Amino acid sequence: MIKYNPKNWLVFNFYSRFVFRRLLPMLIGMSAFTVLLEYVVLDIFKLHYPGILAFHSILGIFLGLFLVLRTNTAYDRWWEGRKLWGQLVNDTRNLAIKINTFTNNKETKAFFAEMIPNITIAMKEQLRDSHIIGEMEFSDEKVKDAVIKSHHRTNYINGLLYAKAQEMNKGGEITDFEYMMMDKELKGFTDIIGACERIHTTPIPHSYSTFIKKFVFFYIFTLPFGLVWQFGYWTTLIVLPVYYFLLSLEFIAEEIEDPFGKDINDLPLDGLTTKIKANVSEILA
Repeated sequence: MIKYNPKNWLVFNFYSRFVFRRLLPMLIGMSAFTVLLEYVVLDIFKLHYPGILAFHSILGIFLGLFLVLRTNTAYDRWWEGRKLWGQLVNDTRNLAIKINTFTNNKETKAFFAEMIPNITIAMKEQLRDSHIIGEMEFSDEKVKDAVIKSHHRTNYINGLLYAKAQEMNKGGEITDFEYMMMDKELKGFTDIIGACERIHTTPIPHSYSTFIKKFVFFYIFTLPFGLVWQFGYWTTLIVLPVYYFLLSLEFIAEEIEDPFGKDINDLPLDGLTTKIKANVSEILA
């Protein structure tokens, strides 16, 4: 994720250049198409029919509504993912504070100081469809091997946390009430990864996404027909910004609708897991 100053009005930043490079081949192709159209219409057939611009004005209204809905839907998914990871940060802190308060057993604290960050790292790698261990740390090689072999590492590590909490309760290290207090955060880990998986594995409906793309390209490729009668060879310079902004909106919506990857506008999961690890280590030190 880009770190930036939201009060900075420097619009031609790194991301703007990144988007421009991604869209440059399409912009070049559309420019060539527009110039060819201008030559055919103005020089070869010498046509003149300015009334077609009204048709594009009507299309533009519907296109604007579709793009607003598309962008809002993508942003809602991005923001929901951020809220879920914000809740994860809070749950890990709360669980670490409870463990630090409930017990003075150094081995127990060391176990949770290791496993609480591990479960967040497992979530991050799982949402990125990654099978690497990442920054996870294990003092027990058997546990590490078992986690590597498990099909759903988040569930497996959460199972270890539940087993440890039950062991503490049965051994008299914590009371039944304290065990119930820990259950909220342990259950929250499963709820959070489930909600994130819902966002990650459920894209925008295919028919809806395809229809918007068709609509955008239909509007873009027919727009020169509505302008060439009035602006002549200046049409290319007029329609290029329209091409750029319409395609940029769709490009950004595609990028943020699954916010758990490594794209520029995705959530800073690496930074969040690092923060969680530092917080838990400090609390249980």
